[in-house]
Order: sequence, then C-alpha cells, then structure tokens
Amino acid sequence: MAEPIVEMRHITKRFPGIVANDDVSLSVNRGEIFAVLGENGAGKSTLVSMLFGMYEPDEGEIYVRGKLEHINSPRYATQLSIGMVHQEFRLVSNYTVTENIILGLEPEKKLFGLFPYVDIKKANHDIAELSERYKLKINPEDVIENLNVASRQRVEILKMLYREAEILIFDEPTAVLTPQEIESFLQIIEGLRGSGKTIILITHKLNEIKAVADRCAILNRGKLIDILDVPSTSTDEMARLMVGHEVSFTTPKTPAKFGDTVLKAENMSVKNPSGYEAVKSVSFSIHSGEVFAVAGVSGNGQNELADAIAGLVSCSGGRITLNGRDITNASVRDRIEAGAAYIPEDRHNVGLVLDFTLRDNFPLRRYYSDKFSRKGVLNDAAFNEYGRHLQENYDIRSGQGMATITRSMSGGNQQKAIIAREIDMKTPLIIFMQPTRGLDIGAVMNVRKQIIAERDRGAAVLLISLDLDEIMDCADTIAVIYNGSISKIAPAGELTVDDIGLYMMGVGKTA
Repeated sequence: MAEPIVEMRHITKRFPGIVANDDVSLSVNRGEIFAVLGENGAGKSTLVSMLFGMYEPDEGEIYVRGKLEHINSPRYATQLSIGMVHQEFRLVSNYTVTENIILGLEPEKKLFGLFPYVDIKKANHDIAELSERYKLKINPEDVIENLNVASRQRVEILKMLYREAEILIFDEPTAVLTPQEIESFLQIIEGLRGSGKTIILITHKLNEIKAVADRCAILNRGKLIDILDVPSTSTDEMARLMVGHEVSFTTPKTPAKFGDTVLKAENMSVKNPSGYEAVKSVSFSIHSGEVFAVAGVSGNGQNELADAIAGLVSCSGGRITLNGRDITNASVRDRIEAGAAYIPEDRHNVGLVLDFTLRDNFPLRRYYSDKFSRKGVLNDAAFNEYGRHLQENYDIRSGQGMATITRSMSGGNQQKAIIAREIDMKTPLIIFMQPTRGLDIGAVMNVRKQIIAERDRGAAVLLISLDLDEIMDCADTIAVIYNGSISKIAPAGELTVDDIGLYMMGVGKTA
C-alpha cells in the first residue's frame, strides 16, 4: 500500500478579494511524481507555497510523514527536508554556482585554529560530486550571470539536494526553457525519483504531466476538481477538467488574404550588449493579413530581432520600414504612433511596471493621448473605463480587480494583461514574442485564436516562438533563424516539423 509523505487536509487560503484555495484536501505518496494542474490563477502556486512555509493556511492542516506540522517559514520546511524551485529563480547573479548553493550553510575551517573562513575548495569539490551523482552537469566555479536559464535551474535543484531535501517542489519549472531543455529537465525529474525523491510538480502543460507524472490533482478557481491516475487519463480529459469545458487543440482559420507590405526589413543587423552581431543582414517582409512566424532554437537572435523592430535596441546596419515609413532610427513612441504593438518575451522588465496597479498598466502605451489625459492631467474615469473593458473582455483574473498590484498577480494573468493591452490598440503591425509561454492550455488556444483574428482584421503579425506546434498552428509564412541569419523562408504548407528542425540546426541552404 502506498505510504503518504505529505497530506494537506481541508486547506483554505484567502487573499483580499479572492479565495486562492477553497477546502483542498490531497495526499502525496513517498517516491511518486505528483502533479498539480490548473489554469493560470487556479491556486496551484499558493497551495504548494504553504507546504514550503511561504504562506500559512487560514484553515486546514498539513501532515508531513504522518505528523501534524505548523510550517511557518521556508527555514522550517527545509528542516523537514522540503525544498522548492520557484518559477522566478532566486540566485545571486554575481556569485558563483557554489557560493549560491552553500549560502547560509557555508563549510568553515579555522586559520591557525583561531580565525574562521569559508572552505570554498571543499565546497567546490562537494558540489561537483553532487552534480555528478544526480547527472546535473554544472561547473561549480561558474558565475550565475554567465549561465543560461537551464543551467540556473540546475543550480536551484542542487541547492535543494545540498540541503538533503527529500520532498522536491517545482513551480512551473519549464516556463522559461526551450523544447530541448524541457526534454532534458524531464529526464532529470525521472532520475530524481529513481534516487528515492518525492516530486511535486506544478504545471499546466499536459504533455509534460503525461510524460512523467504518476498522479495529478486538478484545481479550478481554487477548488480541487479531481485527483487522477495520469497513465489512464487522456490529455483531452485533463484539459476539460482544468478549464471546465472541452478544449480544441487546433486553431480554426481560413486561408490568408495577403494585402500590401506592412513591415519590411532590409539587410538588418543587430549587435547584442557584448558587441557580438546577434542578427546578421536579415531581410524579409510581412503583408497585411499575414502571420509571419520565426522559428529557431533559443539564443539565435530572436530577441534582438524583435527588440530592434520594436525600438528597444538599435540596428547596427540595414533598414526597417513600416507602411513605407523608415523607422530604423525612430523612438519607441514614434513606432507606436506609426502603428507597432509589441508583446515582449520579458514581461517583468519590459512588458509591465510591476508595482503599478493593473489599471495603470493598461494605458501605458497611450496614457499621453487625448483619450487618457487633458493638458497633462490624467483622466481617472477614462483609466477606469478602459481597465474594466480589457479585464472583462480578456478574462484577466486578479484578487482586487483593477486595483490589484500587478506584481501580486499570477504570471499567466500578467501575460494576459500585456496581450490585451497590445491587441486592443488595433495596430497595423503586432509583434508576438513568446506570447503563450507560461499560459495554461485554455489561454494558449485563446491567444492563438486572437493571433488569427488579428491577421483576419488585416494586421501584419510577426510571431516569434520556440513552440513548433504553435508556429505550425498559426503561421502563413515560416522563417527559420539560425546563428543570427535566416536559413529558410517558405509558405507554412511547404514545410514539415522535420524540415524546420533541420533548418534550425543549420542544415540546408541559405534562403
């Protein structure tokens, strides 16, 4: 018989204006991978955060290894051998891998038997052994700011293992990983279970749950809907329970009707902050009524390409025109006025002002216009009316409505807020950079429908995504970027996923 290692009984947690968890009861068995599945804002992160001591339940009890525990801090959770990797990594960027992992548990020696000092040499050796044992390849002496996202995640996992955690919690662990990195991460998860660890996986990605989980709990608006055996449950059934209705995994669309050229890039080059040419003499054009999708492995110049078109970075060469107007050296505001909207990849640092309310984030692109201000004085009534319109029409969920501080919202609802703001401007050009990353399946399919709706109203859509399913579902034209250059441009119907994969790896002729 399975032995529960964690039991959460009748857990309720309230925040101002919202019940995040409503009488939730579940148990996790020793040595299993247990997934918690739900829409953005369903209460998944709140639930596991109580197990890690970041919040305390308003009602209910938590048992660990059969004993009732009052987990009032992450420190106490660590003493119970519970570890957690958060959606937003918590690392000191100018410290080394080892310095981050041993922080708070530094092994000390004494110089001349009197003066304590941190034995970094021993710590480096221990971390190297730990990474080798769990197949988490990392150089202990690397500085965090020089590591990619997947490597930083390995550091977070090693932090837990160094503290001898037995129960490992992962909150949306693949939200910032590429498809290749996700595959590697899932292998790591299975390896951890094989070494006797218990895994609690918070996600909304059905294919990942099917790949590794034993059981899953489904939450919907804070309530526990069901607990399922994953191997015997279809993804269709999980999706239906998660969102409360049937979900289609394909986006209906009619054949595209291309109009005039809206965006044209000619021999466009962009350097990254290190001075390396990340985009190399790229040329393409996008018509009204066209979804032009860029596929590629992360780090091949996609970010620099999108940021240069939006005006966040400068071109080092070439020319960009929007509806015939040269915007190569135009300011961000001039590009907005010319008709460009941008959903950026980095929603926290570029897309939102996290300490503003939701209401005040919505008009950020147009607050200076006559609609929202008169003679430099902001129009509160217009802000409120616009905020209500976007929140209702784009299903953006927040505890205190428009007065919610954006930082306190779930990542998925933050993303919905950016998409709503940019789409609602009805611009001739809209750039979607990783638009569905961090969204649940219902929201993903809704965003894809909105992309097609923008195309059908006559907008030129630039879609940059690491998700090949998304590209195949939405694109009319596909460009593949490799090492900063476009390796192929073709109508979507002429390319298979395998074809795209070959061009993504640099195989094939230059377009």
